[in-house]
Amino acid sequence: MTRTFPLRSVTRALASFWNCGKRTERAAYVVGALLLASGLIHLTILIIGNGSWQGPLSLRKPTTFGLSFGLTLITIVWVASFLRLTDRAKVILLGTFAVACALETALVTLQAWRGVPSHFNLETTFDAFVARTLAVGGLVLVAIIVVLTLAAFRTNPTTPISMRVAIRIGFVTLVGAVVVGALMIAKGMMLVFAGNPQAAYATGGALKPTHAVTMHAILVLPALAWLVSFVNWTEQRRLAVVLVAAAGYVVLAGAVVVLNCGSSPK
Repeated sequence: MTRTFPLRSVTRALASFWNCGKRTERAAYVVGALLLASGLIHLTILIIGNGSWQGPLSLRKPTTFGLSFGLTLITIVWVASFLRLTDRAKVILLGTFAVACALETALVTLQAWRGVPSHFNLETTFDAFVARTLAVGGLVLVAIIVVLTLAAFRTNPTTPISMRVAIRIGFVTLVGAVVVGALMIAKGMMLVFAGNPQAAYATGGALKPTHAVTMHAILVLPALAWLVSFVNWTEQRRLAVVLVAAAGYVVLAGAVVVLNCGSSPK
């Protein structure tokens, strides 16, 4: 008799991450949900209002920032539950990560509604303050991601090897994503300081496809590893599934990188 996928067990296990989460984790989940809601609201406004999807003034930016940061924050909090971290470390890392995600999204949204660019904009004292705050927030996010990546490589005997491998590959890929993001910001700021802000707006985000595809392996691979843990398979078979999926993701990401770099303006 074929055994069906245990949906009820999956639902209960999913709810346990909220029920068993500490106050900081629950707060971060709520912030992530609010960021997702913000992204969806701006997406709705864009579609209904037939707004522009291009350019530094588009509501596309608060849409993508809300959706991406909301999803990433929820993912990081969930994945951190599988890492060997003290309660104090979780409070500091996850709390700071949540604040930084919310601040980045709020500032981008504020500038979009003011009708001015959020990044590479040094036109006024306030705009320069926003641009620099976004840069500092980005550095904070990078630092936390690096710390969590290092933590992912510490042995945790309570976490199955398939999940450990998925998390490690996901975090390494995420580090690549934030490096690409830093390169885009650095390129844009160099153009601004060279007196060519329009070129910064036009080409500073040229590597966004690469940034996007490398950013969410940290969700896809651990989610797959977690789901197959409910299937009546050996751990060796689960690990094989995760490795095949990881290889496929890397190939996909590599293809996007090649196409993106080949079509990006020099």
